Amino acid sequence: MSLENIISKSIKDNNHPIGFDVFMNLALYHQEFGYYRSNKTIFGHKGDFITSPEVSDLFGFSLAKQCKQVLNDGDILEFGAGSGILAAQVLFELGRLESLPKKYYIIELSAQLRETQKDTLKKVLPELIGRVEWLTELPKKFKGIVIANEVLDAFPVKRIRYSSGNFYELGVNFIDEKFKWERLKVPFANSNIPFSMNFQEGYTTEINLQSGAWVHSLFDLMTEGTVFLIDYGMTEAEYFHPQRSQGTLKCFSKHKSNNDPFSDIGSQDITASVNFSNVARSAKECGFEVAGYTTQSMFLISLGIENYLKNEENEEKKVKIAQEIKQLVLPGAMGEVFKVMALSKKQSVKLDGFKELDLRGRL
Repeated sequence: MSLENIISKSIKDNNHPIGFDVFMNLALYHQEFGYYRSNKTIFGHKGDFITSPEVSDLFGFSLAKQCKQVLNDGDILEFGAGSGILAAQVLFELGRLESLPKKYYIIELSAQLRETQKDTLKKVLPELIGRVEWLTELPKKFKGIVIANEVLDAFPVKRIRYSSGNFYELGVNFIDEKFKWERLKVPFANSNIPFSMNFQEGYTTEINLQSGAWVHSLFDLMTEGTVFLIDYGMTEAEYFHPQRSQGTLKCFSKHKSNNDPFSDIGSQDITASVNFSNVARSAKECGFEVAGYTTQSMFLISLGIENYLKNEENEEKKVKIAQEIKQLVLPGAMGEVFKVMALSKKQSVKLDGFKELDLRGRL
């Protein structure tokens, strides 16, 4: 049985269109056929997309410097650790800075990715593999740092469209052997939509209902510590900008993007940009302090990423490092698209990563 058959059967059995969040959840996370459960190479140059840690070790090294500032004998918990390269970078640099955590926990749903992460860490840091522990559920009481790099953008989202003064959910139906969008009849009520904005007829966007619950669960499991959310996204004003009338939904395969989630189901990534204003609201509601918000570019510059270039004596390596830094910090590359948000609980340290530019005022 294919994933298309499984999803179409759930629509037929339901005798009603399913929400796009249900479709996206099955496409990405189905136990057997979901994109993130498959055996295919997802990350890096040979995969479908590249993440900042895959671009350069300097990304993880810089993040490690930020971690050192607030680790305070705590542990580190990383969600969805990809190929394991970020964990390796952070642990390597914290070792160099003599600030290793007792434990580096990884929460990973995919058995395939768990094995990839173990292989990466055994190969790169065999002496530290004993500190790494894989979890299948959230720990009960956690003190330390939570890292979520490109996690929120993969949360299943609702898709909605503005029509005659209301937003309506766009469900997914299966008609004539094809998946199709179908507008549901009841207006979509959600407090996260700023109706003060003048939406045009047909304006389409995405709403992430799961991110708020996830932030709440983090607050509940942490006794104290800091959460670092790194993802592509924007503030609410940018997210619901009139020019963004087709939303932010994107699919990725072999480093090419498209707007069709109904093709290559289970073989392509499906993502939506993060509304960081909404994340900040959820964080404040449950008791987190939003301790910083900035672009990836200014976060890395604040942490002195250019010093790695200054300290390198080998000319060949210097050229390579300069290229990597450009990709991480330039506005046309990853520097402006990606944002970094810090949430803190029972901590009052001024975080180094936001000293050059803090954009919390825009949230």
